[in-house]
Amino acid sequence: MDHSLRSARVATSVYFVLCGTLMGTWVVHIPAIEERVGISHATLGGLLVLLGLGAFIGMQVAGGLADRLGARVMVPASGVLCGAALVLPGLSRSPWMLAGALVVFGFCNGCLDVSMNAHAVHVEKAYQRPVMSAFHATFSVGGVLASLVAAGATSAGLSTAVTLGASGAAGIVIALIAARGLLPGAPALDATATTTKDTAHAPADKRRSIPRKIRILAVLALMTMLCEGAANDWSALHLKDVLGAPADIAAFGYGTFAAAMTAGRLLADRVSARFGAMAVLRYGSATAAVGITIVALTPWIAGAFVGLALFGLGLSGCVPQLFSAAGHADPAAAGANVSRVAGLGYLGMLAGPALIGWLTHLTALNHTFLLLTVLCATTAVAAGVLRTHDADRPREPARISH
Repeated sequence: MDHSLRSARVATSVYFVLCGTLMGTWVVHIPAIEERVGISHATLGGLLVLLGLGAFIGMQVAGGLADRLGARVMVPASGVLCGAALVLPGLSRSPWMLAGALVVFGFCNGCLDVSMNAHAVHVEKAYQRPVMSAFHATFSVGGVLASLVAAGATSAGLSTAVTLGASGAAGIVIALIAARGLLPGAPALDATATTTKDTAHAPADKRRSIPRKIRILAVLALMTMLCEGAANDWSALHLKDVLGAPADIAAFGYGTFAAAMTAGRLLADRVSARFGAMAVLRYGSATAAVGITIVALTPWIAGAFVGLALFGLGLSGCVPQLFSAAGHADPAAAGANVSRVAGLGYLGMLAGPALIGWLTHLTALNHTFLLLTVLCATTAVAAGVLRTHDADRPREPARISH
């Protein structure tokens, strides 16, 4: 394996960890910032929508720029901006200041999210085997690091602004150092695999077929990430309010889901290499459907934990496969296609908790989870969209000489 390719994989993993850490650092400080600014939960919910809006815009902007400027420019630049923006919520003293801070931070985070995923597509292409799920697993590792840093900072008596500022400064340094390992001119890597006839002079009907596939992938990302967002915000409340679990036990609901997702993503690349991306999406979403149905119908706390574990394990490999397929659909527009799929998926993650909350006005919380069953089952049925992705992707590891 070529040393530069190994370095590119390590560097990409660093950026995924960085993105997860920066976002996680903001998340774990939400209660402290909410208290200092003096806003209600309802107001905070509205401000979080602005964070999502900023991220969505950032994803759309960064997608095209990543294709034109290359990963060596966009990924570190986005990492630096995201690190610099992290301190802004910590400096906010009013709801209006916090609103502006979240729009800026969301925008920078969206830029980093899309640009690093676009670069991950090119690394996966060079490896000639699936590696995308492992990258997404390292994002989860970043969230764990953020929790540890926050706990240490709180024990040391550091203020929220100091913690966010120090974490952001460290993120800037890491983003600049890791840039040296990125692939130079990543979009050009696929030039050998895509001829001029296939790109610049492709027939009009072929060009139109790619956006249709991207739209399907984006809708599937919307559904799967909506399910993920719903689990993030409602799993603990379901255990506590519906099943009567003690607060300390209910807190492990999300932990069970997140741990299963992380473990699944560490294994999903091997499964994808052996059985194909379509199998990961189809059987993964089917497993998730079974898991969330158990959560919705079981009267036992232990049964809910089993269901959440199956739900997380099933969903774990779905989003990486969708992002990978979007990036490989048109190598010359990997960033733009990933931004479309990631952007709609991110909106789904934001909408999931709100949708479940609205449905609780109509039925019991556990019964609202049956909507997630339908979404997962629909994803399983539509998984055939990845069949062409499997046909085009080599299954053997790359053999690259020094």
